[in-house]
Amino acid sequence: MTDNEIFAGLKARGQEHVLRYFEELNDAEKREFLSRLSAIDWETVSLARGGEKKEPQAIRPIEGLTAMQIARSRDEFRRAGEKALREGKIGAVLLAGGQGTRFGSDSPKGAFDIGVTRPLYIFECLIRNLREVTDHVGKYVPFFIMTSEKNDAETRSFLRAHDYFGYPASHIRFFVQDMAPAVDFQGKLLLEDRGKLALSPNGNGGWFSSLERSGAAEDFPAVEWLNVFSVDNVLQRIADPYFIGATLLSGMKCGAKVVSKAEPHEKVGVLCLENGLPAVIEYYELSEEMANERNADGELLYRFGVILNYLFDLGKLRSVAKTRIPVHIVKKKIPYLDEKGELVRPEEVNGYKFETLILDMIKLMGSCLPYEVVREREFAPVKNRTGVDSVESARALLAENGVKL
Repeated sequence: MTDNEIFAGLKARGQEHVLRYFEELNDAEKREFLSRLSAIDWETVSLARGGEKKEPQAIRPIEGLTAMQIARSRDEFRRAGEKALREGKIGAVLLAGGQGTRFGSDSPKGAFDIGVTRPLYIFECLIRNLREVTDHVGKYVPFFIMTSEKNDAETRSFLRAHDYFGYPASHIRFFVQDMAPAVDFQGKLLLEDRGKLALSPNGNGGWFSSLERSGAAEDFPAVEWLNVFSVDNVLQRIADPYFIGATLLSGMKCGAKVVSKAEPHEKVGVLCLENGLPAVIEYYELSEEMANERNADGELLYRFGVILNYLFDLGKLRSVAKTRIPVHIVKKKIPYLDEKGELVRPEEVNGYKFETLILDMIKLMGSCLPYEVVREREFAPVKNRTGVDSVESARALLAENGVKL
């Protein structure tokens, strides 16, 4: 796209205000700004004018493997999973684009020290869990780490300084999450500085497009499945041969680790069927009746809470890659440059950010196996400093699982 085409496109969309300071930029800054402008997804930006709409859906419970059923077939699942691991068919994808701001840290969330009597970093916990599997099967899995523009350099530096906690650098690839522009309530692009759009990461649903754009997966052509997991669960079991084996043997294109909800209104996404397809819906989308509905055994019908640990068939992912994943419009307080060129930090929400969610990818896969794990062994989210799903609660669960703090 030429410069003139970019300028014409901005004018046609009523967005030429972003060029207000263009002539004040040096040549390098102009090139960077024009590159950003040429990459804007205008279809997404246009959503701000209509707001996010979701049509009513037919929601039903989904059948899955319970922890008891898994226990009866453990040997069969383990053999199938270990075979896939040894054949190099499994890759691991860590979503680590966030900062530890809720913990009072400006560093990458994975670099947070969760130890008590010794340093113990979140990245260290996760890589230790991965190494338990790779050491056992005698085969390293390709390990893809998604960072953000804000934490990429620091994440790489941190892991390099700690020698990747024993994982071979030859099997690690970093890639940066794509960014999306923010707009005001009239759909106008916001600037955060002269020649700089107000940008934010495009949500964890952008992981696959970001990975593909990086080309990192091409270094490991044998990989057929990707185990995607989040940075904020220190008990996360990664490249779990039992989970892998169960999913492969099921013939489904996706697997999702789930826990039984602690109570009907627990704030976790729920794996179910939506219009006959597997889908994750937010807890607040369940009616009061559905949230409390139980089967003959007294178990919640909508009990499968997702923990952001998924196994995706890579071939299927690539076949649906051109399908537009739903974009969620989120109201936020967005710092912006006003007409006087002064940075404004609003006290109230003043615009929209656009995010995609990995949970929306489940429906695109067409089939998904819910795989129930024991909460106390695999679910220790670290989202807050204290209280529920906090540093405190994660430390307690690590200790229960024999981890020295």
